[in-house]
Amino acid sequence: MPTYAYMAVGDEGKTVSGSLTAENQQVALRLLEEKSLFPLNVQEAHAVSAVTGRRKGIKLRYLTAFYQQLADLLGAGVPMLRGLDVLSAQAGIPPVLQQGLKESREDVAGGATLADALEKNPQIFKPLHCSMIRAGEHGGFLEDVLTRLAGFAEKQDALRNKLIGAMIYPALLMGMGSTVFVLIMTMVVPKLREHLREENYNIMTTLVFTTCDILLDYYPVLIGVIVVTVVGVQTIRNTVAGKRAIAVGQLKAPVFGKLYSMVSVSRFCRILGTLLKNGVPVLQALKIAKDSAGNEVLAECIDSATESVRRGETLSNPLGESGLFPGDILSMIAVAEESNNLENVLVKIAETNELRTERAIETAMRFVEPMLLFMMAVGVGIIAFALLLPILTMGSSVG
Repeated sequence: MPTYAYMAVGDEGKTVSGSLTAENQQVALRLLEEKSLFPLNVQEAHAVSAVTGRRKGIKLRYLTAFYQQLADLLGAGVPMLRGLDVLSAQAGIPPVLQQGLKESREDVAGGATLADALEKNPQIFKPLHCSMIRAGEHGGFLEDVLTRLAGFAEKQDALRNKLIGAMIYPALLMGMGSTVFVLIMTMVVPKLREHLREENYNIMTTLVFTTCDILLDYYPVLIGVIVVTVVGVQTIRNTVAGKRAIAVGQLKAPVFGKLYSMVSVSRFCRILGTLLKNGVPVLQALKIAKDSAGNEVLAECIDSATESVRRGETLSNPLGESGLFPGDILSMIAVAEESNNLENVLVKIAETNELRTERAIETAMRFVEPMLLFMMAVGVGIIAFALLLPILTMGSSVG
């Protein structure tokens, strides 16, 4: 049931506010009357993030179902407004999506296009999705675009879930290892330190005890440094120079930089191929693909390619100059341009590259897990060496 935020006046004339759950607004008003509250304003509350204060997004699987169901309804001859009414009244969809569909329905009824209506809720409907829907509306093939968009969102969700699933074990391993390290350094090491003589210390022992002192005496400073770092990174990310620096870092990062580049190239090829297959002009398709690149450096490369195509040149040459596209992909694009079969080849490239990306992710995860175990073993070994060697030295001295 939806949640309603209200502002009302109580028996003593004081203004109170809060929220309650009800089947509809009339039921909410009746519940307020039963509490002896005179309602001033009652509106359905949107789910918002406690951190950003903005409306929360939803999982891709709900968007996939929405796009596919809307395509089926439109293909069956159901009017747009009726289709949005049916989908917004479904049971089991998130309240955020339900409210967003209701708002979009009202905008469409007022004369707006579906893309413009959905674009007003960017936390729900991605700018890329709205761009593709707009192209479908202008070209008269909205049902096909929605179907392809559903497939695109489903593949994207599957790839994301695969990546998250692969990162769960390394993340748990790192978290547990860090916790054990902190507990040893703050609880075990100080107790053992009381029984050791300073003349028996070695370099490792001094290093471990210094780290222990820092954790115990300066933990507020460490927490402050972490908070300042997080806030600083978030601030830098909102600047033009910061976005570009992060984009370069994403592409140049060891191991994961290549994976990120492969994902971005696959997404660009699939979007461009899908748009061209649906009859979108190549310049407009490149503009939409640029907006969906997800990386500033790749977007600049696509923008340069757009200008080259506008001048009558090929697409493969400016893409090759960027250094972001592998040679085999560039060769396939060049051959596809010569044979006038670019849209099919791009989709095929995306499918092949996505399979490569999945295998690369699995390989990277196999590399990360033993590396984490090795780092944990080295840390434990250093602590053990730092503590046991002075104990053995003291024992030999006594002997």
